[in-house]
Amino acid sequence: MDESAAKSSTLRLRQEQQLEQMSLPALFDRALQLHSRSLDPQITQDEAREGYELLQRCESLIDKLALFSSNEQKDDVTTGDLKYLLVPYFKAEFLERAGSSDRLQGIKSASIYLKMFISSCERLDLVPDAEMSAFNQEAPMTAERRRATKIARFKRVKAAESKLQDIKERRERRGRSRGAAAKGSVTDHGEDHTEDEFEEEEREAWLAQIALSLCKALDLLEMLKLEAELLANEQDTPTRATLEERASKAEAWHKDAASRARTAKPPQPITCATFAQDVIEGRASIGQGHDHRHQPLFGPASLVGDISTERQRMAAQVFQPSHRLPTMSIEEAGLTEMKIMKEWTERNAKLQEEANSSWARETKKDNESDDEAAEYKARAWDDWKDENPKGSGNKKLTPCG
Repeated sequence: MDESAAKSSTLRLRQEQQLEQMSLPALFDRALQLHSRSLDPQITQDEAREGYELLQRCESLIDKLALFSSNEQKDDVTTGDLKYLLVPYFKAEFLERAGSSDRLQGIKSASIYLKMFISSCERLDLVPDAEMSAFNQEAPMTAERRRATKIARFKRVKAAESKLQDIKERRERRGRSRGAAAKGSVTDHGEDHTEDEFEEEEREAWLAQIALSLCKALDLLEMLKLEAELLANEQDTPTRATLEERASKAEAWHKDAASRARTAKPPQPITCATFAQDVIEGRASIGQGHDHRHQPLFGPASLVGDISTERQRMAAQVFQPSHRLPTMSIEEAGLTEMKIMKEWTERNAKLQEEANSSWARETKKDNESDDEAAEYKARAWDDWKDENPKGSGNKKLTPCG
């Protein structure tokens, strides 16, 4: 066990020495190779950690060399230094794939590197204004704006991928032309390029790669934010052991209550609000329910006690309030209302039962038949009046009668 630990520490020290001897371009090229392999889901965590360590070394060298300044623009950055803007983004991706015991802490660290990359792109005016305003917005976006942002981001991804593919095809054609020229075959010399054109093509490629990585970084940041919220909620939820302990306690309590309920007499319901408050606050027990008599909280009886003599009655009439005092307590009023409501319900049920009885149906049928006979009689009378107008039978009063 000690020999294996010593070998691993020696190997680790040798790797650190090799990293210190490597130059910045060599470190970045090695990290870029590992990042291109990270797209494969079969990449190991050791390779992801190796890429993260390479980029850590790259970042320290970039800080020592002061490659980027806070007051420079996009055109001020040289073509050879543009690729080093991707170091924080690659670090976030390696850290997200490396895996660790504390997943939440790893997500927070990756989110910090992604924000550093987005801030660097914003400083160099590589981020669209609409995307930056959506990124800095603290309030949640509406569904329409989120959809518009996603569509615009998808279009930028497709444009960047198309540009990178075009540059890759041009380089392949150029390589095939050079290979054919080396073999002595006839080639089209119209594709010769100057050194400035090569540099311009390299610059376009790295700017397209930065634009593509920027869109991916924004998507990855949103995904990590949602995952962090889920992990935080899982930490707030009780563990399985805690839930099992609570369930066992509840089950024991129910079993004890069921065993006591077989012999215990259930208490009668409490109808006094004052006594219920005394039970809640521990000043009385439920068994004292029917023996409980509380003193009134207002009125002359609260001052002189029970009125039994004329003197006490006259003393109680002194300093009477200007308003009428209540004649019952709140619980007595509630019981009275419940009694009234019960009587009203019983009376309505009785009336409904009588309305549905056979006698009521027969009475209703008789009333309907009487109404029908009266209606026929009224129609016959109306018809007779139409046939015999008023005054038609008095012939003596007519001039020619």
